[in-house]
Amino acid sequence: MKKKQVKFLFAILNVVLFAGLFLSGCSQESEKERAVESGQSGNVIRIGYQKNCPLVILKSLGTLEKELEGTGVKVEWKEFQAGPALLEALNAGSIDFGRTGDSPPIFAQAADAPLVYVAAGYSKFQGSGILVPKDSPIQSIEDLKGKKIGFAKGSSSHYLLVKALEKADLDYSDITPAFLQPGDARVAFEQGNIDAWVAWDPFASDTELNSNARMLVNGEGLTSDRDFFLANANYARDHKETLDILIQQVQASSEWANTHHEELVSMLAPLLKIDEKSIDMAVKRRVYGVDPLTEDIMKEQQEKADTFYKLNIIPKRINVEEALIK
Repeated sequence: MKKKQVKFLFAILNVVLFAGLFLSGCSQESEKERAVESGQSGNVIRIGYQKNCPLVILKSLGTLEKELEGTGVKVEWKEFQAGPALLEALNAGSIDFGRTGDSPPIFAQAADAPLVYVAAGYSKFQGSGILVPKDSPIQSIEDLKGKKIGFAKGSSSHYLLVKALEKADLDYSDITPAFLQPGDARVAFEQGNIDAWVAWDPFASDTELNSNARMLVNGEGLTSDRDFFLANANYARDHKETLDILIQQVQASSEWANTHHEELVSMLAPLLKIDEKSIDMAVKRRVYGVDPLTEDIMKEQQEKADTFYKLNIIPKRINVEEALIK
């Protein structure tokens, strides 16, 4: 295994635990050499996705394949359970494009992974927040002092919690962190082993409806909680047309999702193995869509990166704009 990959895996483990495709002016021979370097010929785009993400909607609709048909580019879909594993595949050149939440790209960049930001998703702060039992005496963020709180280390939830504590003039040391992935956190929450859980939809909506929970506070004013669409840097350099078509189709499928809630719920519920009422709540408090990588969006991302550095979760300070697509 290459040294960079080892370094990348180390950083990612910290997250788990704590189109006509050629560039104008380039010869066919040089394009072929670059395609070999990026790991594939350009006739296929390999897309990494998770079941709970906008790309699964695009995959289910099948519109990307139709749009790329005239260009000679085929689509391969590869499923991943979590963002860190998806980004390791992007780093290794096993996939060309993917989507994760806002935190995994920060860890990947800190590990010198060759990725670039292509676009951002709309903010989904309403479906992310701090859950407590309905009968809990915790009524405000201030009441979290001295409490044991579950969340995934280095995740968007980690950042949301830090910002919530800051808003209440509490220090991170004022709470007891319990680093738990969603499945384990749900069990701990239901068994009363943690006092609160920082979660995101559809885990949050499912817990609210089926585990006697209430949302103490959502991400409003604390975090934008965006998706980011990312590409392997080598692929992005040589296949901008394909990426442009892909992002256009993500936006088109997002517009479909926003206007076809009933069909969307029927699509997602069996994929996620979560009941339709929970999925319905999740999709109703989220607007799907694609934003360009504006200065304000990258400033938000930089603040997250700086926060993780101050918490000693990433090994070095990074400049997120260095990973913008050129």
